[in-house]
Amino acid sequence: MLVNMNDVLLPAKKGHYGIGFFNAVNVEMARAIIETAEELRAPVMVGTAEVLLPAMSLERVAEYLIPMAQKAAVPVCVHYDHGLTFDKCMEALKLGFTSVMYDCSTEDYESNTAKVTEMVRICHGRGVTVEGELGHVGDNEGTGKLENPSDYYTDPEIAADFVKRTGIDSLAVAVGNAHGDYKFPPKLDFERIETISGRTGLPLVLHGGSGLSDSDFRTAVQKGVCKVNIFTDIDKAGKAGIEKGLAAGASSMTALIPYEIEAMKRVVCNKLELFGSVGRAE
Repeated sequence: MLVNMNDVLLPAKKGHYGIGFFNAVNVEMARAIIETAEELRAPVMVGTAEVLLPAMSLERVAEYLIPMAQKAAVPVCVHYDHGLTFDKCMEALKLGFTSVMYDCSTEDYESNTAKVTEMVRICHGRGVTVEGELGHVGDNEGTGKLENPSDYYTDPEIAADFVKRTGIDSLAVAVGNAHGDYKFPPKLDFERIETISGRTGLPLVLHGGSGLSDSDFRTAVQKGVCKVNIFTDIDKAGKAGIEKGLAAGASSMTALIPYEIEAMKRVVCNKLELFGSVGRAE
């Protein structure tokens, strides 16, 4: 069933488990995520991000994701992640996404607050939930790389003010996490996560989930993280599945699809079990 973010994150916060958010830039990814969630009776979030639109446009993603979510036997929130522009967030809204992240985290605090507040006003009027980001989660490589990541960590006191002023439904935090492949083992600031959770009372979001250890995930969820973003792990698994199919003699795209989906389903299964969301679908 198609739901918004509060429908899955608020029960997760109450029940002290996590919800996986997986980007799905093609139908095979979407199948792997939603079919696994159904098999495990786990609520899930699925969608895309603005930086991934060159791979598949927002309109095309909506065409397969929203009907699949509507027909799913478990709660599925279709979320537009890291929306960097107002116009694209509005497009997601019009296409039927039930949740958006308006990422203004690289702007100054007052600008971030004002823009996200307006997004919340618009989205809440349509029953759509909003994720904001305070601090900044950079990349392990590329244009988003931060020289001193700790300079951009989320401040708990400012977070409390941000949440109060914007009315957001979830908060993405910068606590030592980063997007993409980790070059070195990350060191998450679990005390900061716990403090922010206590100050804001909101479900917290951990971006850059691919590459974290099982212990990192369990502790982060225990401290207040309710949504964990995963893309790199399933993206690489899909590639590995295709390579396995080629090695096995598959000679067409249709013959490769089962290998691709099977590999990605294993990753999704592992994450949902790790986050504690298995069997939580109502």
